[in-house]
Formats: sequence, structure tokens, C-alpha cells
Amino acid sequence: MKSNFRIAMPLAAAALLAVSLSACVVVPARPAYYGVGPVVEVAPPVPQVEVVGVPPISGQIWIGGFWGWEGGRHVWHAGHWDNPRPGYHWVPHTWVREGNGWRMHEGHWDHH
Repeated sequence: MKSNFRIAMPLAAAALLAVSLSACVVVPARPAYYGVGPVVEVAPPVPQVEVVGVPPISGQIWIGGFWGWEGGRHVWHAGHWDNPRPGYHWVPHTWVREGNGWRMHEGHWDHH
């Protein structure tokens, strides 16, 4: 009985270690500019017209919608109201011509 225990414990410990390490994920480093997308050959459509209206909470700011690139096509992401961040301003999503294609720079909060 003791010899089975001596074999089972190291095997159980090895199995537990293997299972816990299998959940580790190595994430590649982000580009220097956060939120730079791939270069795509299809120009983004003109932005959709959005009715902004009055903010639901006083002091909120409007974050305009944008065309994102998903599944090999442009997909519209509607704008929304958001709370301002003290000391920051919103930089909108933009598509920039790059070589023979277009690259999206995601919108982000930028420090003044």
C-alpha cells in the first residue's frame, strides 16, 4: 500500500502542476500606440449620422460612433454618452491612409 502512495503522490502533484500551468497565457506586447488596427484595403465608409440629443446625466460627453473592422468588413459602432475623466480629453477613432490601405487608430482618453 505504501509503494502505491509513493507513486500516486508525485503523479498527482505533477498533474496538478500541469493543469495550473495550462491556464497561463503569454500576451504579445502592444504596439507603441495603443489600439492600432491592421492595414485593410477597403476605405471606411463615411460616418453615419447620429442624433446626439441631451445627455442622460448632466456633465456627460458624447463619444461619437465609428467604423470598426470586423470579420473582413467595416461594422458601425454607435456613439454613446460617457463620463469625462478629469485631466483627460477624448481623442476620436480615426482611419489613416497607410500605403495602399487604411489603418484605424482607436479612440482613447489622452492626458492634457
